Amino acid sequence: MDGKEGMVAASEGSEERGPKTLVLVPTFNEAAGIELLLDRVLASHPTLEILVIDDDSPDGTGKIADERALADDRIQVLHRPSKKGLGKAYVAGFKLGLERGFDRLVEMDADLSHDPDDLPRLIEAAAGADLVIGSRYTKGGGVEGWSLARHVLSRSANAYSRTLLGFPVRDSTSGFRCYRREVLENLDLDTASSEGYAFQIEMAFRTWKKGFRVKEIPIVFRERSIGKSKMSGDIVVEGIRWVTKSGLMNLSRRFGGRRPAPPR
Repeated sequence: MDGKEGMVAASEGSEERGPKTLVLVPTFNEAAGIELLLDRVLASHPTLEILVIDDDSPDGTGKIADERALADDRIQVLHRPSKKGLGKAYVAGFKLGLERGFDRLVEMDADLSHDPDDLPRLIEAAAGADLVIGSRYTKGGGVEGWSLARHVLSRSANAYSRTLLGFPVRDSTSGFRCYRREVLENLDLDTASSEGYAFQIEMAFRTWKKGFRVKEIPIVFRERSIGKSKMSGDIVVEGIRWVTKSGLMNLSRRFGGRRPAPPR
């Protein structure tokens, strides 16, 4: 771990009933909404713990999280010295959560696009699955507040991924999901190579290829009302490149009569 990275007010793990669950929240310039998010996550379930993974936000998000962590041992903060990308933030959080003995690790956005009230359903579904994805594109799911162009982009990205990769997940770009620790222990996290959309697709695909059970449950995604979206053209292009490269490798091995290996 980088010398500038560190934990603040880490919980030492009290006796709890059931699996220990850590909610991972990567942040960059989320000062305007981080306290509301923390309040709502903590209120959603009495045993959840939160890890804020802050990439040295110039707006002071990390400092706010530190102050909350000092007052509440269910909140933890991991500081990273610079903005290194969503995928690397989650990998750092996964590793720390595994080291600290958590059984379930949840991804969610910091902007309340993912409803904290859905956390109990997401975690409950993990009793019968290894990866549970909060899905906008399964029956009962949906999106609020998007432009037509954003709808088309998201649906097209997921359809392209399903077709080229040949796996059944309808919302592989969703960033609201719960992993059982056994999945992360078997994925060789250091080999995850992508960010943004591509990171979520890569992790879902590799989980499925390893034979783990993947389940989707419906959620309603609401466009952020606080702060600025981190979506960019570079993130979209990276996703297309990763899916195309991995999909072509998958098809080549399939036609060659060999079982495809997960992409590295």
